[in-house]
Amino acid sequence: MMESILEKTLYASRWLMAPVYLGMSLLLLVLAFKFFQEMLYMVPILFEMSEQTLILKILTLVDLTLVGSLVVMVMFSGYENFVSKIDISENSEKLSWLGKMDSGSLKLKVSSSIVAISAIHLLKNYMEFKPDAEGVNETKLMWLLIVHIGFVLSALCMQLIDKIDRSSKAAQH
Repeated sequence: MMESILEKTLYASRWLMAPVYLGMSLLLLVLAFKFFQEMLYMVPILFEMSEQTLILKILTLVDLTLVGSLVVMVMFSGYENFVSKIDISENSEKLSWLGKMDSGSLKLKVSSSIVAISAIHLLKNYMEFKPDAEGVNETKLMWLLIVHIGFVLSALCMQLIDKIDRSSKAAQH
């Protein structure tokens, strides 16, 4: 009796995540605002901008887009995996991956997105790099590279673990 009540309460508590996923949609709104703020800043000075500055601005927009895509993935997949199935009729637009991404796949996609975002951030810092006498900029760039390599290695390890897990499950069937 007590165990049943505890289990039902624990299971129902998954709904505490629903407002968190809803809050992520507000993050999308903030990202969209920042994206268009960057665009509006860029348009009036487009013809005076150097090629390097233009590339940096474009990388910033790509970075914001990748972060937004990551938020959408986590928001929908997390809700579907941990809270409730999203019921969308077959006649309406439905994301092809919706309902097909388990938590393992989500982790791999998130880690891949983090690697891409980190790479863009590293590239932007490299393009803005100006050596200084104290070596501060070199140290910053070095640490950004080390962190990026850490992201890459962790994504590769997760991919390897997922591959091993899937092959062991396939061997059992």
